[in-house]
Amino acid sequence: MLRAIAHPVRNRILGELHAAGALRAADIARELGIPANQASFHLRQLAKYGVIEEAVAEGRDRRDRVWRPVAERGLRIDLRDLAEVPGGPAAVGVWRRQAADWAHQVVDAAYSDRVDGRDQVSITESALRLTDEEAREFATELTEVLDRWSQRTRDQEGTRRTFLLLQLLQPYPEPPPAPDDATG
Repeated sequence: MLRAIAHPVRNRILGELHAAGALRAADIARELGIPANQASFHLRQLAKYGVIEEAVAEGRDRRDRVWRPVAERGLRIDLRDLAEVPGGPAAVGVWRRQAADWAHQVVDAAYSDRVDGRDQVSITESALRLTDEEAREFATELTEVLDRWSQRTRDQEGTRRTFLLLQLLQPYPEPPPAPDDATG
């Protein structure tokens, strides 16, 4: 599965499929600004690894291929389990580096100057005092809100664009070590 989603275009395709529910290669090509044959190739790769499947009932005829994600709520990868299989530690390292690079790219884009001023961007960083149980309850409520909005907006209305929500809930991380004052 990691092989399937290691490519940035395939990751973006998965995001579009999760946002829309089901799409054709032509829809993906238009959203991503890539040729339809490239979208088709990446869709077939995702299907080969079992990440997406054909939504046969949604096609107009047998030649009309519509694709949907296998996991409606998105991929869940347990890095602890992955680290236990042969080659797993290396795969976990690659996964973490790619995730960190993507998070940096997302944060940089959120803080960049908007040329047209029409983009809705909301940046929130909050510190909460929670027990472990309260953190689980809070995460569940956030997921429920996200699920409601996801179901509500799963159409292909022309005015909708795909927005990205990057959400982390974790114990407050330790700050990086302070630079040594003696070295200047």
